[in-house]
Amino acid sequence: MKVVIVNCFDTYEDRIDLIHDFFINNGYDVTIVQSDFRHFKKVKRTESKQHFIFVESKPYNKNMSVARMTSHYRYAKMAFQLVEDLQPDLLYVIVPPNSLAKFAAKYKRRHSNIKLIFDLIDLWPETMPVERIKDMPPFNFWRLMRDKSLKYADLVITECNLYQSILKIVLKGIKTETIYLAKRKVNIDRHPLFNKDEIHLGYLGSINNIIDIPNIKRLIKSIHEIKPVTIHVIGDGESRDVLIDEIKSTGAIVEYHGKIYDPQKKQDIFDKCRFGLNIMKDTVCVGLTMKSIDYFQAGLPIINSIQADTAEIVDKYNIGINVTNENIENVADKVANADKDEFTEMRKSTYKVFENLFSLQAFNEKLEDVIKGL
Repeated sequence: MKVVIVNCFDTYEDRIDLIHDFFINNGYDVTIVQSDFRHFKKVKRTESKQHFIFVESKPYNKNMSVARMTSHYRYAKMAFQLVEDLQPDLLYVIVPPNSLAKFAAKYKRRHSNIKLIFDLIDLWPETMPVERIKDMPPFNFWRLMRDKSLKYADLVITECNLYQSILKIVLKGIKTETIYLAKRKVNIDRHPLFNKDEIHLGYLGSINNIIDIPNIKRLIKSIHEIKPVTIHVIGDGESRDVLIDEIKSTGAIVEYHGKIYDPQKKQDIFDKCRFGLNIMKDTVCVGLTMKSIDYFQAGLPIINSIQADTAEIVDKYNIGINVTNENIENVADKVANADKDEFTEMRKSTYKVFENLFSLQAFNEKLEDVIKGL
């Protein structure tokens, strides 16, 4: 059986690689059609990759721009010209951009014998910082490109349950499944430390305009009033200096480690920490973050503000503390006064959640189940 996977963004490539490997290992003939434009770096891709066809795409400089939307639409059109030549039995399309959904639906209408899967990795415009104008042109037309196309799918996969909840009217009568983000196993040694006299916390990932710096500051200030606090920051972004300065203004210590790609070096830092910070603005429409999965893989419980999937997992499995605007002081007290036994059990539960929900094995088992059901 021939599988064609259509994707636009290199930022989704970790998931693409997992899907690719699943189908290859199960004997499928696999081709990935993908844009040659790297979204984050805003540069052309030059290296080749086995089973990938990179489509020349029009560059753009701004994330919120007509040039970007035009680039995506042009890429989608060219990608499906290739799909016509490849003639897949199974078409697996990563959305967004929403234009890919439109062209995939059009292809399915012409080739009704194929199986079509949409994998919704993000929701546009729902997750974008355009709250007041999401229902106005061009955003409503953009959303409808996706919504009107979903009914042509044999299966819609979402990366979190939250997306199904948001699209419940559109998805009514359509077969849907959630397959979480996942990470491959890494060979690391874990030696967690517990310091009863001071609190170490970790922050991992992009430091951008969607993290809730004011509430991070409030939380750290409240903890620091009980016990001394050190924050270990791994990552970078346009809000890095603001985050560091705001934390320092509470009297807490900041150890900035920059970007770290070595798994053991990250683990050694996480082993010093009681919790990892997973705190975003409450306007962010997301049910799960990749940084939270990194924390889980490290066996590091989280202080979490993400609603839906993550909040439910934290509560159900006791792998951290959910924080809101109203309970910051209570959370600070719990963080500062957790005893060693409680902390040790929480770390064990956290890694178990990674293995059961977010590991490569969990991903492959879930994907196998949904493919069998087609």
